[in-house]
Amino acid sequence: MSNVLNVALIQTSLVWENPKENRRLLNDKINTITKGVDLIVLPEMFTSGFTMNPKLVAETMTGDTMVWLTQLAKEKEAAIMGSLVIFENNNYYNRMVCVEPSGAITTYDKRHTFTLAGEHNVYTAGTEKVMFNYKGWKICPLVCYDLRFPVWARNVEDYDLLIYVANWPKVRIKAWDALLEARAIENMTYCIGVNRVGLDGNNHEYSGHSVVYDVLGTRMDNLSENEDAIAVVVLEKGTITKYREKLNFLNDRDNFNLKA
Repeated sequence: MSNVLNVALIQTSLVWENPKENRRLLNDKINTITKGVDLIVLPEMFTSGFTMNPKLVAETMTGDTMVWLTQLAKEKEAAIMGSLVIFENNNYYNRMVCVEPSGAITTYDKRHTFTLAGEHNVYTAGTEKVMFNYKGWKICPLVCYDLRFPVWARNVEDYDLLIYVANWPKVRIKAWDALLEARAIENMTYCIGVNRVGLDGNNHEYSGHSVVYDVLGTRMDNLSENEDAIAVVVLEKGTITKYREKLNFLNDRDNFNLKA
């Protein structure tokens, strides 16, 4: 158990529908992190970009990317998380994975598929909200479009850290900025959003705006927009405890049941 969690955010461009080249690209970036970190966060669909052609890039849970993540997490002594296209039981999933140095793997299938792009036509939506514990931190992993649905992120589990990975386009980046800050404030949690930069194969532009907010909505990182960059932030469990005990906002939550 650790009262401090060092997290690296990797804001990067991606090579369109090319898992092998993206693994090489990300491997080089991760190797530039010189100080020890506990957790490394990659964007949504980090092996391909946000593609609606899953047959071209899909892998299994024993495929090349999962083998690579497992080896790299052990080598770096850090958990690594992000989403990729997974084929399982004759379905394609936009799946967030978190691979720990021990080899333990947590998965979350994106609940809210992005209908505007037709994601619901090619990917199977998840049905389960996922929590996992890592180094004494309770973490809730979510993906991109999930951000627009606050009930799905509602902090009834007293989690410590909310993480969104995304391919969120520049044209709607104002919503990304506002909603991430809101999720931190309303849930009294650290909230991290990692978004890509650059152009994808459909000529959609991404400007990054990767960010870390504390429980009061104060920004903690210094990442610039539109740039390939890495930021390392230090999260402290004591900050969560201090403000939750002082303000007690979560004690006044409405009680209701969520049906997926």
